This record gives sequence, structure tokens and C-alpha cells, in this order.
Amino acid sequence: MRVAILGFSDQEQSESLPIYRYFKAKGAEISAFYWGEPRLPDDVHKIKIDKNAVIDNLSGFDLIVRGPAIHPRQVTSDTPITSLTDIVVKESPSKNIIGVTGTKGKGTTSTLVTKLLEAQLLTSSSQGGKKVWLGGNIGKPLLDDLKEIQADDWVVLEMSAGQLITFSGRVHIAVCLMVVPEHLDWHTDMQEYINAKTNLFSHQTADDVAIYFASNATSVGIASHSSGKKVPYYKKPGAFVRDDGMIVVGDKELEVIHKSEVKLLGEHNLQNICAALTAVHEAAGSLDPFDSSTGVDLLRVNPEPVEWIDKAKAVLHSFSGLEHRLELVRELQGVKYYDDSFAATPDSAIVALEAIPGKKVIILGGFDRNLPIEHLAKAVKEHSADLLKAVLIGVSAERLAKELDGVRFDNYAIPGAKTMSEVVSSANEFAKPGSSVVLSPGFTSFDMFKNFVDRGDQFKDVVNQL
Repeated sequence: MRVAILGFSDQEQSESLPIYRYFKAKGAEISAFYWGEPRLPDDVHKIKIDKNAVIDNLSGFDLIVRGPAIHPRQVTSDTPITSLTDIVVKESPSKNIIGVTGTKGKGTTSTLVTKLLEAQLLTSSSQGGKKVWLGGNIGKPLLDDLKEIQADDWVVLEMSAGQLITFSGRVHIAVCLMVVPEHLDWHTDMQEYINAKTNLFSHQTADDVAIYFASNATSVGIASHSSGKKVPYYKKPGAFVRDDGMIVVGDKELEVIHKSEVKLLGEHNLQNICAALTAVHEAAGSLDPFDSSTGVDLLRVNPEPVEWIDKAKAVLHSFSGLEHRLELVRELQGVKYYDDSFAATPDSAIVALEAIPGKKVIILGGFDRNLPIEHLAKAVKEHSADLLKAVLIGVSAERLAKELDGVRFDNYAIPGAKTMSEVVSSANEFAKPGSSVVLSPGFTSFDMFKNFVDRGDQFKDVVNQL
């Protein structure tokens, strides 16, 4: 068997090495198509390519495995094309698979689903030995773990549009969070981006479940392509926040936790919590952790609080989120420092403006992909009463300043900072006791940093050395 791996990378958390190991174990002859200078296994055929070039020398292969950075339009071949995501879903010994997609919140929601599932499984002695596996775009490919996954386990996958654009697998529970324009420098257009997300739902059967964000028309439209049961969240019968602030789930509005008790910040995280609760509530019918002898799912029929709800409340009360996502780094001399480096789109920066309470200095800017930013400028203007200063950095600073001028917001500074130390120093000039300094750039990082992780890590290092 001859296998081509397109976009081979040696980076940590890359999909390439798990794919190599998987097919090597099957005795395949492997060719690695790569750019840059990755460290490649000695026993692969090495073909160097341009990152954005069309790859058409693919004759003679039995299978082509596309890395998530390779757009399908770059591949010219009659040979079947697959991806790690497809392989994991189709070859997983467990078909209890929950896939989570959307523009933002995928990692947080996937992690919450995993923690809530684990809490539910641990409430039942009949579920002993079952495990929940979290992987996908969150950084763990799971291909190496297929041999350990059991048929009764649960698999939770965070799934990006880059992974889904050629996806043809079936997941039992598909979740679509809010979808807004993103990655349009890679996708041909917004419709292609939406179509990629739709692939998570279009292969479901009547036995499956499609969960969607009721307040986002794009999410509703994507989920409509599923043949399965359709369940909204942020709206009954999915989980939603009741007028009294209580987060409830199901037709009987089973009370889980008051929104004031959750540790995650922001309205967007209430949405993520409701998405996760809805997914696990739907999974409960398959788990049946309460009365296996009768097949009765007490989570749905018993109006009284049950042990799983107490466990779920404990998870939501303690979970503070993922790294680089509205992460409180420290408080020093009355100033709180938040790392939201993951915010690489204007919409994400708007979320931070809304989520962090009180007076704040916000650090905006970075590599400019020429996404629309008019709405970001308007949001900054709307929050002007709470903004001590908007500190603009990176190559996008001038364009962002022009948009801010257009909405008559002039409380910004362009310090021309070249390092994170200079960025933080500039922000500190405007911070006061009782306020916050928030790194929520709204742009990607590639003009000044390796990636959002590097940007966030540098921010935290500088702040912790203050």
C-alpha cells in the first residue's frame, strides 16, 4: 500500500506523525509532501512542495491523507483523499462520538462535555471502566489511541473547518456553536466555510442528534442538514439561562446552577456551558447511568435533583477555562491581568470587552488578514465609558486606528511596541488600581509572535515578572 501524507509537519500536536505511525504499522510505503525544514522519518520518501502550490504528482498512490493546512483545491488526483479526522471517526471502536464545531468556543465546550460526561459516568457503578477521550483540534489527534479505545467509551472531538472540509464520517451527537466569518484567508468564501461545518451534520442518520445555537441563523441552517433529532440550546428543550439566572436543561427545566456561580467569564461562556449541558443531557439516554435494569433514564423523568446534576454543578463551579482564553494571570497592585491571546478575530475581542467587568485597558491588534473590523470599532466606542485606553499594536494598528477615528473614538495609543515587554509597559501607563489590563488582540499573531500560544506565553511571562 502506498500512502501520501500532504503537509507533513514535525510540530508538537501535529497530525502528521500519528498518521505516519498508523500507516507504518500497517506496512505502508509512505511519501511525505512537506515545506520548510521539518525533521522527517528516515524511511519516508521526501517530496518538498510550496505551501500554497497545487499538488499534482500524486499518481501511483493508493491513499492520500490531507493535513488540515492543505486546502482540497491544492490537490489534483483521482486517488481517494482522507484525513486523520475521518480515519479516527470511521475506525474508532466506539461509535459514541460527540463532535463539536463552530467559530469560537469549540475547545471550551469540548472540554466541558468531557468533564461533564466523566462526572456522569462516575456516578454509576454499572459504568465502571468506561472512559471519555478528548481529542481533535484541541491538540490530541487520538489516532495513536484507537487501539485503547473501547466500544463502550465516549469520544469527544473538537472539529475545525479545516478538518471538516472533506469530512465524510458519522458522529452520534454533533454540536454547532455560533458561526461567524473566520479563516476567510484560507477558505474560498464564507459559503465554503459554512459547507465545511455542515459536513459534521450531513452524514448523520435518524438515530443521531444535532445540537445547535438557537440564536445564530447560520448554526440553525447548518444543523438542518442532519437527518437526526434536532435540539437547540440557549432555548428549551436544550439548556438555557432562565430569567431568574438559573441554568436549566430539558423539558422539565432541571436546575443545574445559577449563572452567578459559574467560574467562566462572559455571556459567550454561558452559551458554551449550555451547549455542553445539552450534549451531555442527550448523551444520557445512551449512557443510562441511573437504572440499567429498567432502561429508565432518571435524568429526564425525575424532576428532583440527581447525583449527576450535583456533579455537573461542581464541574461548572470550578472550571475556569482553557489557557489563553480570558485567563486571569495575576493581580498586582490592584490591577488584574487577563490573557485572551486566543482571541484572533474581531468578534473574539468584542467578547472580551463584554466579559471583563469594570474599567480596563485593552490591547488590540496584530497581523492583519483584512477581515472586516468596523463592528470591532463600534464595539470599542460602545464600551468607551469603561475603557481607560485601547493600546493598538502590530501591523493592523493604523487600519484599526482609522476605523476608531471613523466612529469618533480617540482614546487609543499606538506605542509602536516591538516586544511584549514594551506592549505591557505601554498598557501599564494607563492602568489604575481596580482596573484590568486585557490582552485580547482580535487579530492573529504572526507579525510579532510564532502563534497565539507564544503571544500568550510571552504576555504571562512579562506580567509575572512585574
